[in-house]
Amino acid sequence: MNDIIAGVEIPRTKAAAEAAEFVRLTNSALIFHHSRRVFLFGALHARTLGLRPDPELLYISALFHDAGLSTPFSGTRQRFELDGADHARKFLHDRGFSESAADTVWTAIALHTTPGIPGRMGPETAALNHGVLTDAIGSGLDRLDGGEVDEIIAAHPRGDFKREFLQEFLDGLMNRPDTTYGTVNADVLEHFVPGYRRTSMVERIISAPWPT
Repeated sequence: MNDIIAGVEIPRTKAAAEAAEFVRLTNSALIFHHSRRVFLFGALHARTLGLRPDPELLYISALFHDAGLSTPFSGTRQRFELDGADHARKFLHDRGFSESAADTVWTAIALHTTPGIPGRMGPETAALNHGVLTDAIGSGLDRLDGGEVDEIIAAHPRGDFKREFLQEFLDGLMNRPDTTYGTVNADVLEHFVPGYRRTSMVERIISAPWPT
């Protein structure tokens, strides 16, 4: 596997290699390639925007950002983003990383599907979100060099990404639909699950146990 793709160097630390191997073995090939593309796109956007994320922390954040879809790590029902964030934190703690580093990665992963906020936060959180948006919905693709994009896709092919990625979300969320409240994840269930109906904030306020 190339160490430099589209001018972006893949971190070669022990922790980076172990994270890549873990995600490769415990998630689908689609999630692994998506996660690597997210890192690469995020790094390119960071360069353009003048952000300076820690490459190793951005890489580990990208690798774990969707891991909770296919490998739940929590004993409780929680958002898949938190499953991935919690496991990434444990992964870093087990390898002697600082609490600050673990918090940085946790925040980037936990917020990666939250619209509007990540771009106002630290460079790792912002860069990860930019990478996610580019690979998932094409946002910001027009700001990237076409040759570099082609190099990334050649190294990590998309395949039948749109269909298979939505299926990964559906499989990862069907058994915990309540965890999608207030998130974009509910869109997947609403589209694919017959009879699914999301509960709105208005309904929750009206049905609250208060007289007025």
